[in-house]
Amino acid sequence: MTENIIEAHPQLISAQNHSRYLQRLFLCRPALAQETAEHATQAFHKAEMQLRLLAKPAQSEEELAMQLRHLRQAVMARLVVREINGLSDLKEAMHTITDLAEVAVETALAWVSKPDERYGQPIGEETGEVQQLIVVGMGKLGERELNVSSDIDLIFVYPEDGETTGPRKISNHEYFANIGKRLIRLIGDTDANGFVFRVDMRLRPFGDSGPLVTSFAALENYLLTQGREWERYAWIKGRALTGDEQGLMDLVTPFVYRKYLDYGAYHSMRELHSQIRREVERKDRLDNVKLGPGGIREIEFIGQVFQLIRGGRNKTLRSRATQAILNELAAQGNLPQDVVTELQAAYVFLRDVEHRIMYLDDAQTQMLPSNEEDQHKLAISMGFGDWAQFRAALDAHRTIVSKHFEEVFLQPEQNTPTQDETEDPIDAFSDGNTPYYQQLGYQNPAEIQRRLTAMQDSSKYRQMPDRCRRRLDSILPSLISTTAQFGNPDATLMRLLDLLDAISRRESYLALLAEHPQTLKRLASLYSASPWVSEYLTRHPILLDELLDFRLLHQEPEWDKLGRILRQEMNELADDIEARMDCLRHFQHSQIFRLVSQDLAGLLPLERLSDHLSDLADLILSVALEQAWKDLPNKHREQANFAIIGYGKLGGKELGFASDLDIVYLYDDDHANAPEIYARLAKRIVNWLTSLTSAGQLYDIDLRLRPNGSSGLLVSTVQAFSEYQHQSAWVWEHQAITRARFCAGDTHVGKNFEQIRHDILCKERDIAALQAEVLKMRNKMLETHPALAHDVKHRRGGIVDIEFIVQFLILAHARTLPQLTANAGNIALLDVAAQHHLISSHAAEHARTAYRELRRLQHTHRLNGTELSLAMIEPLTLEMNAVQALWEQLFPQP
Repeated sequence: MTENIIEAHPQLISAQNHSRYLQRLFLCRPALAQETAEHATQAFHKAEMQLRLLAKPAQSEEELAMQLRHLRQAVMARLVVREINGLSDLKEAMHTITDLAEVAVETALAWVSKPDERYGQPIGEETGEVQQLIVVGMGKLGERELNVSSDIDLIFVYPEDGETTGPRKISNHEYFANIGKRLIRLIGDTDANGFVFRVDMRLRPFGDSGPLVTSFAALENYLLTQGREWERYAWIKGRALTGDEQGLMDLVTPFVYRKYLDYGAYHSMRELHSQIRREVERKDRLDNVKLGPGGIREIEFIGQVFQLIRGGRNKTLRSRATQAILNELAAQGNLPQDVVTELQAAYVFLRDVEHRIMYLDDAQTQMLPSNEEDQHKLAISMGFGDWAQFRAALDAHRTIVSKHFEEVFLQPEQNTPTQDETEDPIDAFSDGNTPYYQQLGYQNPAEIQRRLTAMQDSSKYRQMPDRCRRRLDSILPSLISTTAQFGNPDATLMRLLDLLDAISRRESYLALLAEHPQTLKRLASLYSASPWVSEYLTRHPILLDELLDFRLLHQEPEWDKLGRILRQEMNELADDIEARMDCLRHFQHSQIFRLVSQDLAGLLPLERLSDHLSDLADLILSVALEQAWKDLPNKHREQANFAIIGYGKLGGKELGFASDLDIVYLYDDDHANAPEIYARLAKRIVNWLTSLTSAGQLYDIDLRLRPNGSSGLLVSTVQAFSEYQHQSAWVWEHQAITRARFCAGDTHVGKNFEQIRHDILCKERDIAALQAEVLKMRNKMLETHPALAHDVKHRRGGIVDIEFIVQFLILAHARTLPQLTANAGNIALLDVAAQHHLISSHAAEHARTAYRELRRLQHTHRLNGTELSLAMIEPLTLEMNAVQALWEQLFPQP
């Protein structure tokens, strides 16, 4: 009969050809073959599993055990048929078998927890409430990625100690231990129908030697006093299948996820993986697709090390599923997208292989078959013509995984020069009377020795935790020899020692430098290149994390994508305003650091860099406005009819790294309380931008360009702003509006502003009067900022003269030449003026070159922390003379 059923259904034939387990199963249960054939086109959903058990409620524990085992057989039969015939994918297989485990645990727990008149109910001694057992799914059960022949890792926890209410009182611990034992037997014992799931309890506190069940108090004490690094890794996947999940997570989360970035996780994860590798190699099991080189475990480790390091700060990295975490790491820029794409493809391939190995005999093994028959079955089931083709594809995936794993878990290099562990790390750099620093090329070895000795003699050093001091001592030799490779070793080392002083009590940062020598080299390169960068990093050492992967550090930002990530992180911190302010600051600091690194590497022209810095400011302003409005009490509408207008460098998209923001607030809202509401909003935005928190500050802002300056209202209606600009504004305020633009907030208000700006710039003006006003303003500026020869901004023919020339051309000619109203930047507007013969093309070209190069000089030397010399400016003499000539032509004086 079974043969007739199978012959009538080709899908059953191909599945049986692969799986000896399926052959045996259909031989024992012919009706299951018919049922599987009829439902092979449908996934086996959780609801169907539950309905099967409810259709004929069990009358005894033995009957329930049989029903659960028959359910597993039905699920497995359909999974084999669907996967081997290409009707399902990895996600369906993992979720189906996980659903089966959850149904089995929930059903078994409900049975073994039925009221017992002897013992009554377990009552908590603190709350007096009835207690429930929390069955925690660990590993692949916790992440809902079980494999098809997996055991399940469980931990049993209950909230409170106490005792039961029945005539035979026992402790809650004994009560739940009895329940746990019965649950394990009901699911895990093997009988004539097999088993449901093998149950592994070794992940519980103290492992096999520990109690079977644990109270919240005992678990918390264990994690605080005994919890090991590998258990942090294990608990990432922990998920309550029953009972008080929130209470459990409140207890476990601080153990798994540190408040600060945790670079020490690299060492512990590497050690754990090395132990597994040594075990695999010792048993000659390199063909294990899970534990072997380039196997499933390495992909999981890549995701989990980022979770351990960053999950404390970033809740979006606390997902349990491997594939979801990899996607999140790509979305957040922690791993390059192409790397994640390769890892995802390898993960699916390896897990498919794993399942097909298990389908052969329903055996819990990830070893590739050694006999030719099974090798052929595996190759065919994976879509390959023969074993050689399959093995080539498998090896290619594993090679890629190993490569990415080694890049993430790069082993530290040996410190150079080597030294005896008992030898003083400072004295190790002396060689008799000839200091080692001099041999390395330091110019002032005595000062280096003095600084290092002072550091070691300081109370701060002596009071460090031992682990921090050992980390610091291990870093110094590499730091000294690495720094010597740069052209300014003395200055670079002094700057780096300032950093070490700042992070000396933060083992996590010291671990990063100790674990990643390539990071130390990149750090020295940046500290050598720019004192501004070194001061910035020393103020914000959290940015050291950015140095781990230069591929990411040198990746141009995608602001829309980054904005989505930032807003998602802010939403995760909805109830904590201080955490949200810090989150915004961390985001801004990391983006500035990425941009300055790209700038120093010569990857960004100055105009492109300024665009990015301006886009970053726009994003920060938008999010700050959204957050301030979100927290504002007594607001009258869902979205604020409010906009932030940028002036000056922000308006002209010419921001530098340390630029402040010139902004004006506008609103368009006729609600009776609008003036008060938007004034409070404006103050909150100022607070968001300028407050100094533990994460630093965002921007200094200047609000003096609003109507009536410092004496005017903090916010203006669109109508009041328009009336002021048309009727009361000075010419210099119209000059300022040439470089103004809508940056953040309500787009309708922004469009109204742009129209006002256009109308103002296109007003008919008396050219002679305009020339006189612009000239007057320039002379007034010279009174406070003399035209010194080395000052590229204020000297004649310099940056300010060029900006005034462009502003004059706009105000004088925009009425007849509206193209001049475009907020396109001074260089582009000079070109527009030349094309329409307002100035000569020769003068425009010289002015463009002068503006571009003077800004570049100004920018470079601010980063270098040096003063500009006449020799540096001299090559631009021709261009600046041409600008002066153009000035005299546009502003003739008697």
